[in-house]
Amino acid sequence: MSAASVLSSSPSPSSAGRLSLMQAAFVVARRDFLAILLSKAFILFLLGPLLFVGISAAGGSAATRAADSVAPPRLAVTLANAGERAAFSQAHARLNQLVSLPPITAIEDDRTIDQLLTDKSGNFAGVLSGSLAKPTLNGTGASIASWRGEVALMAAQASSTVAGQVSFQSGQIPDVALSPRESSGAAQRRGNLQTATAAITMLFLLSMLLAGMVLTNLVEEKGNKIIEILAASIPMDAVFLGKLFAMLAVSFVGITVWATVGVALAAVAPGSIPTPSAPAIGWPLFAALFLVYFAMAYLLIGSVFLTVGAMAPTVRDVQTLSMPATILQVLVFFMASFAVADAGGPVETAAIAFPLSSPYVMLARSAQFDTLWWHGAAIAYQLLWVALFVRVGASLFRRKVMQSGPAKSRRRFLRRKAA
Repeated sequence: MSAASVLSSSPSPSSAGRLSLMQAAFVVARRDFLAILLSKAFILFLLGPLLFVGISAAGGSAATRAADSVAPPRLAVTLANAGERAAFSQAHARLNQLVSLPPITAIEDDRTIDQLLTDKSGNFAGVLSGSLAKPTLNGTGASIASWRGEVALMAAQASSTVAGQVSFQSGQIPDVALSPRESSGAAQRRGNLQTATAAITMLFLLSMLLAGMVLTNLVEEKGNKIIEILAASIPMDAVFLGKLFAMLAVSFVGITVWATVGVALAAVAPGSIPTPSAPAIGWPLFAALFLVYFAMAYLLIGSVFLTVGAMAPTVRDVQTLSMPATILQVLVFFMASFAVADAGGPVETAAIAFPLSSPYVMLARSAQFDTLWWHGAAIAYQLLWVALFVRVGASLFRRKVMQSGPAKSRRRFLRRKAA
């Protein structure tokens, strides 16, 4: 955009009166938004995220490994006879020293099989019911099929002990019946964890990709002196706010286009895009929270990028000084990834309290837990940090942006402005 068009789109104090801060910010936001949206480079930019498909696939693979390393699924033992339950637990303890067996939990209350399988806190992938002579495995097909042999061995060892015979050879190996269920708490927990990891990976990629647009735009305008023309027309705080929210609006346009392409591809070629497990709060609310937390994450890191760009004395130094902010984004992503595997632990608590990682961790929580009031409190907390980051960033932007470039050029500009 040329300097003449900037002057024509930015009302001067002499012709239109002094604009308020929000009015001036809206002028800058509208100018930046339309300039980027109507450019050919933006079309090419929309095609760029296709390169991240491979990264998303790698993130899904990492999510699977993370889910496997969190906690192994357990077998709930609900044999009708209390003595048989105790004998089965003892047999498990003895045989587990020789072979690898699934962890078990003896259930002493009156919960039903369906209640145990849907209890995410118990992480049960199967429930053993019936008796030692006629045991029945209830749960998802894959889990109970893989446990059938181990359960038969433990039941045989337990039946020998109950009969008063310590020798394992005298026991008969029972036939374990399978009763498949559609899902279990362990399967749901694994699926929710995969969805949470995929969501924060997508949030990180979008934030890293789109936040750089703020810096690119600032570099361009510092190079052709448009930023100095804007500073002569409207307050620098308005320039900061306008640029930040213009890029946020452009980001939402990009997300809308990419989501539309993804939905269309899924409709035309079902199965071409892997569908993650449904989040705990449901897809509509999860999608809404994704947009809200993306806005929070973008405004926070965008404020950092704008401030860093303003503090750079020359255009060449902008890229160098932006490196710490980029590294900070990567560290925030790793912190959030560790927090997902430490639900309720100190790492997650610290990640929620840290403003830059808070949107990531809370988005992951919405995929794992269905409690809603957490998100209201977290969004209010993040809004406070957004206001603080914007205020501090705008203050530094106002003080530093006019100091960029050679000192001789700055003095010449200031003399021209005074005249």
